[in-house]
Amino acid sequence: MKKIYEIRDIDCANCAIKIENEIKKVKGLKDVKIDFMRQKLYFDDEQNSMNPEKMQQIARHVESEVSIFNSKEDNKTQKKTITFNQISVILGIIIMGMMFVLQMLFGLNQHIKLIFYIASYVLIGGKVIIKAMKNIKKGKIFDENFLMMIATLGALIIGEYIEGVAVMLFYQIGEYFQNLSVHRSRKHIESLMDLKVDIAHLLIDENIKDVDPESLCINDMIVVKTGEKVPVDGYIIEGETYVDESSLTGESLPLYKTIDDEIMSGSINLNGILTIKVNKTYKDSRVYQIIEFVEQNTSKKAKTEQFITRFAKYYTPIVVLIAFILAFLIPVFASLINQSTYISELAIYFKRALIFLVISCPCALVLSVPLAFYAGIGMASKKGVLVKSGSDLETLHQIEHFIFDKTGTLTKGEFIVTKVYAENKDYILKLASHAESGSNHPIALSILRAYKGEIETKNLKNYHEIFGQGIKVNYLDKALLVGNQKLLKDNHINFDIPDIKQTVIHVAYDLKYVGYIVLEDDLKMSSKETIKNLQKMNKHISMVTGDQDYIAKDIAGKLGIIDIYAKQLPEDKKNLVMDFSKHRKTAFIGDGINDAMVLLSADIGISMGTLGSDVAIEASDVVIMNDEPFKLIEAIHISTFTNKIVIQNILLALITKFVVLGLGTFGLANMWMAIFADVGISLIAVINSMRILRK
Repeated sequence: MKKIYEIRDIDCANCAIKIENEIKKVKGLKDVKIDFMRQKLYFDDEQNSMNPEKMQQIARHVESEVSIFNSKEDNKTQKKTITFNQISVILGIIIMGMMFVLQMLFGLNQHIKLIFYIASYVLIGGKVIIKAMKNIKKGKIFDENFLMMIATLGALIIGEYIEGVAVMLFYQIGEYFQNLSVHRSRKHIESLMDLKVDIAHLLIDENIKDVDPESLCINDMIVVKTGEKVPVDGYIIEGETYVDESSLTGESLPLYKTIDDEIMSGSINLNGILTIKVNKTYKDSRVYQIIEFVEQNTSKKAKTEQFITRFAKYYTPIVVLIAFILAFLIPVFASLINQSTYISELAIYFKRALIFLVISCPCALVLSVPLAFYAGIGMASKKGVLVKSGSDLETLHQIEHFIFDKTGTLTKGEFIVTKVYAENKDYILKLASHAESGSNHPIALSILRAYKGEIETKNLKNYHEIFGQGIKVNYLDKALLVGNQKLLKDNHINFDIPDIKQTVIHVAYDLKYVGYIVLEDDLKMSSKETIKNLQKMNKHISMVTGDQDYIAKDIAGKLGIIDIYAKQLPEDKKNLVMDFSKHRKTAFIGDGINDAMVLLSADIGISMGTLGSDVAIEASDVVIMNDEPFKLIEAIHISTFTNKIVIQNILLALITKFVVLGLGTFGLANMWMAIFADVGISLIAVINSMRILRK
C-alpha cells in the first residue's frame, strides 16, 4: 500500500538522506523516498503496518525534533513564527554584545570574560551540541553537528574563545538563511502547483450546496463564480467568460469560453458566473492528474543526486580520520623534524585539525544539487511543462534523437471531414459515428462532430478497438468495420483503394463495402519552428505514424523531416524506438492511448497534455500541457540551464572545500576561512540554484 506522509523540522538535505536510510531498514517497507524540498515521505507499506507515530519514532533516532503526520491532516502546530533555538541564539548575541560594551567601559578580567564566552557559546550552540550528543549516544557520530561541536569546543580549549563562539554563531546564521532560501523556493514552487479546489458549488434543483470536489459525479451541475477555480473537468451549459489557464498550460493570455466549450479543472474563471456540466470525476480530471504527476517527482533521483548522496556517505568519515591523523599523528613527525616537543606541535596541528573539520561539512553539496533540480521542475511547470523527476530533467538535454508521432503531436489532431464518398452520405456518417462513439481518437471526434444525429448506444455490442487499424463493433447485430484499408483487408472486404493523399476512413457493414470518408489535418502553429530549433541543436529527428506513406511524406515535407516511418502499428513504433535507443538517447513525443507503450520504451517519453489520453500521460516522463510542440524547446533550455547550475554548484563546493582544506592542513587557513568554506559556500550554492526560478 503506497503512502505519503508530511515530514517537518528536518534541518538539512543531508539529514533527510540519513532519515531515509534509517527508514529503509524497516522490514516490509519498499520504495522509501524523502523529498526534502516538498517535505514529503513516500513509501510502499506491504503489510500496512506503519502509521505516522511509528514512522516518527524511527525518524527521531536520527533527528530528535522531526515531526511526521498524515498528508491529509491539517497540522497547525507546524506554523511557528519563531523557535526556541532562535530565541536562544538571540540571547547569546546579546550577552556577547554586553561583554564588549562592559569591556570598553570598565574593563573585564579574563575570568569574567570567560564566563561571558561560555554563556554565549552554550546559548548559541546549545542545539548543535545537544544534537551531537544524542547522535553519539545512538552511535551516529559523523554528522555536521559532531563536526561543529568538536571544532568549536577545541577552539575554546586552546583559548580561541572569540573564534569558537563566532564559528558557532555564523554556522547558526548560515543555517537560518539556508532554511529561509529553501522555504521561499518551496513556496514559489508549491504555488505553481496550487491547483486543487477544496469546495465545489453543486447545483441541486436551483439550490447550491457546497461539497467536496471528490464527491462529484458525471453529469452533475456545478456553479463556478468569478475568481474561482474550476474543481473538475466539464463543459459550459450556461454563461460565458475568459479563463486563466496559465497554471495548467503556461499560456499567459486569457481564453474565451462559452456554452458547449470544454473547461479544464484548475483554470480560473475571470469574469461572470458559469454553470458547468461535469464530464469527468475528480480523479479523472486534469487537475488531479497534474497533482499526481508532480507527486511522483521523487520517484527517480538524477544520477548527479545519486552521486552526491554516495559521496556524502563516505566523505565525512574520511575527513574525520584525516583530522585525527592531522591532530595527533602528524605532531609526532613534526616534533622529530623540527626538534621540538610533541606538546608544542600538538597545539599547532590540533588547531589545524579543528579548522579542517569546520571546512569539511558537506551541506553545500547535499542541499544545492537536489534544490537545483527541484527549481528546474518548478520552472518547467510554470511554463506549462510537467517533468516527473530530477532524473528526467537531467536526461532531457542529453537527448540526441527526437521521434515524433504525427497526429495530435505535430498536427492539430482536429480533423475536418472534407468529403464523403457513398451512395448515402448521411448513412455512412451515421455508421461511422456509431462505431467511433467509444473512442477518444482525434479522427473519431471529428467524425462525431460531422454527424448531427443521436448515437444509439443500446444497439452497439462487442466493441473492439484494433490499434493502428480502426474499430470493429456489432451494430444492430451486424458487423460494422470503420478504419483504414488494412482493417477491411484483414476482414476480407473487397473494395477499390482510392488515389487520395489525405486521411481516408473506410466503412463496411454486414460484410459489404459502404464507402469512405476523407479527413484533413493541419500542422500545429509551432511545429515547423520546433523542428528548425532541434535541427539547429544538431538533433536527429524522425517521424513515425500509422498513416499511409503519401500522408506521412506530405506532412514531413512541410516540416523538413527526412527520416519518415509510415504505416507503423503501436508494436512497430515500440520496436523502432527500442532499436533507436541502442545507438542514441531517445525521446518519443506522442499522444493517444496507442502511444503508451512507445512512451515507456524511450529514454524520455513526452506526451501532449490536453489532447493526450490519460494512459499516455501516466506512461510519460514529461507532459506538455498546451499541446504546442515548441514547449519542448523551452523544456530543453530549462534542462540545459539546470544541469549547468548543478555542475557549477558541485565545482564551486568541491574546489573551494579542497583548496581551503589544503590551506588548513598547512596552517594557511584560519577559522574565518573555514566558516566561508562551509556556511558561505552553502548560501552561494542555494542562491545560484534560485537563478533557475528567474530564468
